[in-house]
Parts: sequence; structure tokens; C-alpha cells
Amino acid sequence: MSWRPHSSGEFGIRECDLAAARELSSECGVGVSAAQVLLHRGLTDPNEAREHVEARLAGMSSPNAMADREAACERIARACRKGERVSIFGDYDVDGTTSAAILADVLSMLGAEVSAFVANRFQGGYGFSEQALDRCLAVKPGLIVTCDCGSSDHPRIARARAAGVDVIVVDHHLVPDEPLPALAFLNPHRPDCGFAYKGMCSAGLALSVAAGVRGALGVKLDVRQWLDLVALGTVADIAPLTGDNRRLTRAGLQLLGSPNVRPGIAALRDAAWLKPGIPLSAREIAFRIAPRLNAPGRLGDPTIVLELLRERDRGRARELAAKIEHINAERKEVERHATEEAMAQVEAIYGARPETGVVVAGEGWHRGVVGITAARLVDRFQVPAVVIGLDEEGGAMLGHGSGRTIEGFDLHAALSRCEDTMKRFGGHAAACGMTIEARRIEELRASFADSTRGAEPLEPMPIADVVLGGDFPVPSVDDLMKLEPLGEQNPDPLFAAIDVEVLDGRVVGQGHLKLSLMVDGSPLSAFGWDRGDDLQRLGPTVSVLGRIRRDRFAGGGRVELELAHLADLLVDEPVLVRPAAPSREQTL
Repeated sequence: MSWRPHSSGEFGIRECDLAAARELSSECGVGVSAAQVLLHRGLTDPNEAREHVEARLAGMSSPNAMADREAACERIARACRKGERVSIFGDYDVDGTTSAAILADVLSMLGAEVSAFVANRFQGGYGFSEQALDRCLAVKPGLIVTCDCGSSDHPRIARARAAGVDVIVVDHHLVPDEPLPALAFLNPHRPDCGFAYKGMCSAGLALSVAAGVRGALGVKLDVRQWLDLVALGTVADIAPLTGDNRRLTRAGLQLLGSPNVRPGIAALRDAAWLKPGIPLSAREIAFRIAPRLNAPGRLGDPTIVLELLRERDRGRARELAAKIEHINAERKEVERHATEEAMAQVEAIYGARPETGVVVAGEGWHRGVVGITAARLVDRFQVPAVVIGLDEEGGAMLGHGSGRTIEGFDLHAALSRCEDTMKRFGGHAAACGMTIEARRIEELRASFADSTRGAEPLEPMPIADVVLGGDFPVPSVDDLMKLEPLGEQNPDPLFAAIDVEVLDGRVVGQGHLKLSLMVDGSPLSAFGWDRGDDLQRLGPTVSVLGRIRRDRFAGGGRVELELAHLADLLVDEPVLVRPAAPSREQTL
């Protein structure tokens, strides 16, 4: 996520309770500033706050009420006992590849003959397609298990069953009304599913199935060794980091930072310049690891990702990671080229400040990166954006596109009003995909402009949880890790420093801002992505807002403020706000 300052030049400050923060700090073993963050999250009871901070696996919801779990585990256990051939099929994103890797590993260890496959964006596309089913059936399995797909794939599942092959679906996507013709269908969103936690992604569900199969066979197998993959899938899929997901991801982050992590992840971590022995944050998964794992699926065949996640040989793992790093570098270049051309096209068609949503199209724009490019256009122009890559197919020029939108504007509803211009489209409020004939792009552009006219981004005032200095010191690395995992539905806390001295400022890298600030007598490094232009307007003092993170570049236990907002002394004083605390259900 890119930070964007509030246009008014203001930021708010939550009202703090020093006495309560000190008491909670003593009870939970966290610093006063971290304790105040917990109070803002509604965790006023020491026992609840301690449970949130520790997030032990022992507190996981019981899986016994999950619909079809027992039937699925018994059928898979039977396959393991008989050495039966099992096809495991996952979607091409990180949740799909990690969940497929978990089940492929476990079932292989428990005696099944496993063939593992992942979807291909360019050969069959998303989910359990006809081509996907053909690949699974080609190895003559007695059982197919789909991971992160299958909830809406009734025709393919019926076809498999007609061929005498049992199908088990492990998924977390929306459930259609029509009953699924699978032997077992594990999805917390089923209306009849009694599993208490509804936010689990497919990687977490796969681990639950693995534990159930182990139990059905009565064997000893520590499934915690796959928690690193669960953490990757959960964070990359933007699943809520609450409840069971918080517990699973917290344990997985510890494993991901361990020197003993699986060879494939160790090699990928080295490629991302993440030192071993240091626990990872959820943000580092989202911005350093997940893009690398997604890159092969964006440009071609993601099978290499499944191979990397399952590889046991360190030398081979390094080879695979090097190939993925090369693909990711190619993905960046392809994305950069498409984004530059798309931005220039927006300005040529709509001007520097578009007043409606924008539609751009280009030959040679890779369909695997058009979604990323659309997101870049939204960030730059602050309007909904559709980006279409054009290719010749069957003698006609066809476009495959992706759309993204501004905060608070329903993209799916807007595109629904343009549906007659497209061959196919689908998605949700925040993101959509479509297929369109090139000759109809101008029609879509005009219709989309009408359906998005007047769309403006919500711009809530950024609010600091804590003002640093005095009784609220800069949080330590240990405090930050106790707040992790931070992300979806458990956002990063924001910290402010008011009217602090600027010791040094410079532009580093490709236009980034690096500051050294004096906060209450102690130096604090601050870093602003793509904010080098702000250097020229800085005076001797500044007020800043941002998130505190481990300074991996400096090493040791140092922390750094990642700038979300920077204001000189000409702007208004920050506004004191008293927002209502979130409920416990929102935070745990």
C-alpha cells in the first residue's frame, strides 16, 4: 500500500491514557507505546490483551464443526493407506500454490501417490478449468483435491465424478446456491458450515485437512512444519489477520525467519535480502516475498513456485529461486513499460487531471501485469482505472483487461453498467477483470466515463495512535513483533513526532527521502518512499506521521519511521480526536 498525505495538511491524534497504558504495559510485557496501541484496539482487559499479544496455537477454533471435514479426511486417509494416486490442483496465486504444496507434501509423506498441479493464467485461466481437469485426469487418479478453487466449478466436478474419480474441494471463495457435486466440500462460507472462524484462507484449511488426515491414520506427524506456507498464503491473499489467522500467521512468521526454514523459502528470503534468524513481518511477506511468488504466474507457468515450495535439496532450491528472481525482474520491466505507456495514454486522452474513470489499451501489454498497472494509475490519478492488453487471437484483436478503483467506489457496479460492451467481465467492488473486442474499447471508454463521473476517493484524515516523546517512547523491535502480524483488519499503528529537529536530510536511491530526526533527545531515522521532492521544503523542524518498522538496513535492534505524512510548521496543528474504540470482535 502506498501512503498518501491528507490534502488538508492535517493529521489527527488519538486521545491517550497514560495510566491505563502503563498498567497494561506491566501486565502484558510490552512497552507503554505498544500498550497504548492495544488500548486503541479495544484490548483494555489484561487477559484479552495478553492473549492477543501471545496468540498461541492452543487457542485455535475447534475444526470438528467444519462441514465435510471428517468425510474428506477419511477419504484421503483411505487413499494414503492404499497408496492411491491423488491429483492435487491449486490456483496460480500464493494461496493456491501454498495450499497445494501443503497437501502434496503431507499426503506424499503419509503414503499416497501424489501428482500436484497449479492453474495457468494463459492455459485455462483461473480455477478448476476444463484444461485443469484434463491435466488431473491424465495421471489416472482415484481422487482429486482442489485447493483455493472449485466452489463454482460444478461442470468439471460432475465430469470427474462421471469418470469415476472422487473430488474434494478445499476453498474459501463465495459459495453458489447450487449444491456442489463433490464428495466433500470444505469452505467456511457454506451456510451449513459450523466452523466458528470464517476468515481462513485455503492454506489454513489445507493445514486443517492435513491434521485431520494424520488423526484418521493415527500416525505422528508434526504439521507445524508447514506453518510458514500458511503464513505466506494468508498474508498474500489479504485474509483478515484476526482470530485463527492471527495465531497461524504469527507462528508462521517465526518459522519464516528461522535458519531452519524449508530450503525454497530460505533461498527466496536470501534473494529478497532478508537475513535469516530475524522474524519476518507480515508487511515483508506482502511486499518482498509474495510478489516473487506471484511473478511466474503473471508471466507464464507458476509450476516452478510449487516446485520451490516443496524442494528439499538446498542446491536445487537456490537454482529455482534464481529462476524466479529472474522472472520477477522481467515482471518488473514488463510492468514498468506498460505503466509508462498507460500513464502517457491517460494524459493524452483525459489530461493530467481526469474527471472520470479512465480506460487505456495497448498492444504488447502483458495480461499478467495489467492489474498492477491499473493500480498504479489509480494511485497516480485518483480515479477508477481499466487497463487492457491487446493480442491477436483467431484473426481478431482481443483485449484482456483488469480494473482497480479508488477507496469507497464500487468498480463492479460501475462496470456492470457497461456490460454490453464486453464479451465477459467479473470481479468485485475493488477489482474486476474483463475480455473485450478491440473494436469496442471506445464504447467502453465512453460508457465507463459516464458511470464513473463524479467519483472521488474517500480521504479520511490520518490519525496517530501515539505521539512519540516524553512518557511514550519509540517502540522497540520486540514491541513491534509482539503487535505482529499487522495487516488486513489489524492495521499498522501510526506514530507521530511533533515539531522535532531535523538533524540531516538527503535523497537516496531513486528519489527516496532519508531523514535523521531528534525525538526527545534521541535520534530517529525516517524514510519516505518516492518523497525526495519534499526535501527542498523542509525547515529546521518538522512534524511527521508514519509506521515504525525494524531498520533492516542498519541492522541490530534499530527502528525506523516509514513516513506516511510529513508537514512543515506552516500547516495547522494536528487535531485531537476521540474515535470510538473498535469492538473486541474487530480486533481478535
